[in-house]
Amino acid sequence: MSRSDFSSVKRVVVKIGSSLLTKGGRGLDKASIAAWVEQMAGLRQQSIDVILVSSGSVAEGMCRLGMKVRPKVLHELQAAASVGQMGLVRVFDDNFQKHQLHAAQVLLTHDDLSNRQRYLNARSTLLTLLKFGVVPVINENDAVATEEIRFGDNDTLAALVANLVEADLLIILTDQSGLFTGDPSVYPDAELISEISVNDRRLDEVAGDSRSGLGRGGMCTKVRAARLAARSGAATVIAAGVAENIISSVIAGDFVGTYLLPDIEPLVARKRWLAGQLQVKGRLVLDAGAVRMLKDRGKSLLAVGVKSTSGSFERGELVSCVDEGGLEIARGLINYGSVDAQLIVGKSSSEFEVILGYFDDSELIHRDNLVVI
Repeated sequence: MSRSDFSSVKRVVVKIGSSLLTKGGRGLDKASIAAWVEQMAGLRQQSIDVILVSSGSVAEGMCRLGMKVRPKVLHELQAAASVGQMGLVRVFDDNFQKHQLHAAQVLLTHDDLSNRQRYLNARSTLLTLLKFGVVPVINENDAVATEEIRFGDNDTLAALVANLVEADLLIILTDQSGLFTGDPSVYPDAELISEISVNDRRLDEVAGDSRSGLGRGGMCTKVRAARLAARSGAATVIAAGVAENIISSVIAGDFVGTYLLPDIEPLVARKRWLAGQLQVKGRLVLDAGAVRMLKDRGKSLLAVGVKSTSGSFERGELVSCVDEGGLEIARGLINYGSVDAQLIVGKSSSEFEVILGYFDDSELIHRDNLVVI
């Protein structure tokens, strides 16, 4: 996807760093937040889904608590995050309301995206919010996350969210104009890299660590994030958050910041991930009608087209779909565990609630989570 193709983007993840949000640690920059929200509201008017990943809760909490240096003790960081999150969410919500938009706070830990069931639950929640026209405001759950379950930085979180919702584009707003051929503070003749492949090895040489002391990221984490986002086919732009109308300029295809191109198209990336990266936990035998729906029409798999199941699997785990002769037709992430799946095979989704006592999804496997082999 070239910059000129950004007009076709339908879903964007915007990540804003701590130093931007807090004016270098002096408190929330409400004027800049209002400007970014106005631009994101403009994207919603263009029918573009927007997910915001916001840093700044710890930095804002430090300001409120009078801390001059970022704490190193985990519980002090958690306390600062708890205090700062209040102000951060309030400012975003107030500004989105001015544009007749609702915002929703979503706090995530690494477990939410590494555990398959919680991954699917998080995905379903975010997609439902987007369906209602809500702008999710996502942050790491710093108030409770321990070192063992931290993402490490919100650049990584933003990339994983881009994977989660299959975004077309990840925009990382920072206090730099983008990636340069060298550190501009050391090499005055360093040049902005306008466009580069996400896996170009030169990136490892030019990306440096954070110098602000407010966040946990630097250009190296942004490069890693771009590579993570590329796994699901998302492109990444790293740009200066202080530039006027920066989000709108990126979507317009203007040559601002650094554009990191993914190696593969989204559909191919998704297929590679589903087909080769996960362990198959169970098997579904499909009738001839279901096989035709999957192979010829690209439909979701409904329980009514399944004749039997085998294996032990949980919601969100990978299962193999075979025809009645045992030939593998597809693989996908199943929406029901093996015990419940056995009860609803061959049944219409209208019967699920009576049979199971609850209703989650009408499809056994949604087409977005299914790849035909």
